[in-house]
Amino acid sequence: MKVGFIGLGRMGNVMVRRLLEAGHEVAVFNRTPEKAKPLADAGAKIVASIAEAARFGEAVYTMLSDDAAVEGVATQEAGIVKSLPKGGTHICAGTHGVGGIRRLKAAHEAAGQTLIAAPVLGRPEMVTAGQAGIVVGGKPASVERFQPLFAALGARVIVAGDMPEAATAIKLANNFVLGCAIEAIGEGMSLVRKYGVVPETFLDVMTGGLFNCGAYKAYGRIIVDESYDKVGQIATNGLKDANLALAAGELVGVPLPSGNVWRDRLVGAVGHGDSDKDWAVMALEQARASGLA
Repeated sequence: MKVGFIGLGRMGNVMVRRLLEAGHEVAVFNRTPEKAKPLADAGAKIVASIAEAARFGEAVYTMLSDDAAVEGVATQEAGIVKSLPKGGTHICAGTHGVGGIRRLKAAHEAAGQTLIAAPVLGRPEMVTAGQAGIVVGGKPASVERFQPLFAALGARVIVAGDMPEAATAIKLANNFVLGCAIEAIGEGMSLVRKYGVVPETFLDVMTGGLFNCGAYKAYGRIIVDESYDKVGQIATNGLKDANLALAAGELVGVPLPSGNVWRDRLVGAVGHGDSDKDWAVMALEQARASGLA
């Protein structure tokens, strides 16, 4: 298939490479042009504008940082909405708020276009390894049409339903559970450290028993090694996700009390200057609150 792609951060970059490796034609646009150059060597076509990316193929993908970024790209003059042909499809892959996705859907519907929300479950290295999940929400015919793209990006394609915001809700709920789990690991680590336990021992107890899964192993290892500079998701993006999850809950009257703890740990980490560290730095923030070095 032919597809345009806008947004070449860490996740966007690996997604484009997966699409190219699967034999798809990809035209890329990024507001920082030098980020696109390595992808040209991999076979991507570099285009000079959002409009060119939107008109290149059968759909245009976006992988952008937040609601403001994707809405700006979509609704500006010569943006996606005005450039995408009638009947065209915008596949929105970032982690966005329910309200933002609903506004995008309305703008595309008014222009005779379709929005599919297709957020990614997993860190960039999981996409590279073909182990990520892709959650898809949108009109069934459109979702079916673009299955080859979704299959190129992840090992699992989870169809959330007819509404793009259903996929958004799953992504936010997934990040909510994961964020709270990381925060809880940090609390547990601080507790055992206060009793002189070596963190590696507690990690072995967790991942060799009840919590023998990838998330506890990966984030537990980051916390034990204090390797917060090896970034999957930065703390500020984790904070964005926490706020989006809490807002989604408020929108439909669902309290998320654990989410407030998750959010506050990230606020504290940002306040201590750890904005660009991996969001597992919540554990360091917990250690500080516990009087640990």
